[in-house]
Amino acid sequence: MKLPVSSRTIAILLSLLIASVLTALAWLGPTLPLQQGVLAAGITVAACFLLLYLLFEALIFREINNIYASLEHVKRKEFRRMSNKFLFRPEPLKRIRDEIVAMAQRKQQEIDELKRLQVLRREFLADVSHELKTPIFAAQGFLHTVLDDEDLDSFTRQKFLRKAATSLDALDTLVQDLVTISQLEKGVVRMRRQTFDLVELVHEIFEQLERKAALRQVSLELEPAGLSGNGAPVLVLADRNRIRQVLINLIDNAIKYGRDSGHVVVRLQETGKAVRLSVRDDGEGIPKQHLNRIFERFYRIDKSRSRESGGSGLGLSISKHIVEAHKSSIQVQSEIGQGTTLEFKLPKPRKPLPAAPKSTGPHAE
Repeated sequence: MKLPVSSRTIAILLSLLIASVLTALAWLGPTLPLQQGVLAAGITVAACFLLLYLLFEALIFREINNIYASLEHVKRKEFRRMSNKFLFRPEPLKRIRDEIVAMAQRKQQEIDELKRLQVLRREFLADVSHELKTPIFAAQGFLHTVLDDEDLDSFTRQKFLRKAATSLDALDTLVQDLVTISQLEKGVVRMRRQTFDLVELVHEIFEQLERKAALRQVSLELEPAGLSGNGAPVLVLADRNRIRQVLINLIDNAIKYGRDSGHVVVRLQETGKAVRLSVRDDGEGIPKQHLNRIFERFYRIDKSRSRESGGSGLGLSISKHIVEAHKSSIQVQSEIGQGTTLEFKLPKPRKPLPAAPKSTGPHAE
């Protein structure tokens, strides 16, 4: 059985004990009647309780205030000032224990989060070193072959130099993507919002990726469902170049990971003050355990894919930051064997105010 331990409980027990002793002595004494003995016992209990209670409160709360003073330095970032409303209340040590336990739980959560970020940092450093190493070693090998072998004919020399240039171009693209992500995370890159037609932009991207789609016999389709007629303009207010970059990444991934002789569908749908844009493929789909990580830098679902076939893993991460800079977010829906859909919203431009009617007074012509 667990007894409550507090200053009030201790004071009551001690008061009863002292009063019992004094009452017994007074009752046994020949000069004190029974009625006066009971009255003396009551006064003794009250006096002992008051004195002992105040004594314990003063001693205990002096230590408690010292503990609070120490905790204040730790909690300064969480609480501006400590409250004094706890003084002269029962079970103060239990409250402090609960507060310390709660603080320890918060600190443990912070430690766990730091450990998780540490793991991600190590993975990122390993991935970025691998991605940088691949084009550097390739270009280095081709250049050293040209420099070391003086008997190479002109055709082979030019071939190796072109391959080295291609590897360096890939390295430059990778570095530029890393710089872009860093700038987007810091908020350095500002979105230059303007009104433009999404239908026109999607058709431009289809023409740009038409050859890549033809190699896999993938058809590119635009579905302006819910709009007033096919080909009708769909106006949004956003950074056209950045949204173009997002759509190229999403449609290129849909072509790459969709089925051969399949379909990639871009759908535009007006929803109130925004336009919902989705890109759907009919590929194998993404397992559930990967859905929360596909927007991480350098993350690949299939680790065995080469960089040429699987990309560097930065496209979706860049797209995520660009969409979030437009106060939106990319949602992903995928089922095994049913394909994948990625969608986000963009705001519509504000409609201009109607022009005021011209005056029709007697002097108007």
